[in-house]
Amino acid sequence: MTTVYFIRHAESDTSVRDGRIRPLTENGLAKRALVTAFLQNKNIDAVLSSPFKRAIDTVADFADGGGFAIDIIEDFREQRSSSDMRRSHPGFDAQLQRQWMDFAYAFSDGESMGDVQRRNMAALEDVLARYRGRNIVIGTHGTALSLIINHYDATYGYEDFKAMEHKLPWAVRMVFDEAACLGIEKIDLY
Repeated sequence: MTTVYFIRHAESDTSVRDGRIRPLTENGLAKRALVTAFLQNKNIDAVLSSPFKRAIDTVADFADGGGFAIDIIEDFREQRSSSDMRRSHPGFDAQLQRQWMDFAYAFSDGESMGDVQRRNMAALEDVLARYRGRNIVIGTHGTALSLIINHYDATYGYEDFKAMEHKLPWAVRMVFDEAACLGIEKIDLY
């Protein structure tokens, strides 16, 4: 059995527009202690992360304390957002909901949900083959993680995504036998 602990990043500084370098807020940095405490007794063998700073920094406290190098997996990155459709745009939520209803729909220069899901699932399948039988941590993002859950549980959709939107950080434990997902446990860290 392989156990994967997906850790959705802590609160990030949304005033930094470039998602790749967006840091955690002071609150986010403080909340990393919740992640470290949660993972402490899980017999972790490896720590991986999206290449985005906020995901790396969320698992870094645990990794540093356990002497782990963080393996950066480029394809675990978050959805590429459209340059013309930001959260502050009045029509953003309607467009986001449309993306959840039609996985092929994308904002003008962004990725569709289907694109993100295929990319993240290919990365996960690689990780499961490489770390078979181990306990691993993956620093991730809300959309990316929601689409991984949706792959195994098609009932997980837009409303579930919105319900976890402000859970920063958040954990999901998945257990696999080879590539088959045997269980999904959603864990509120506070």
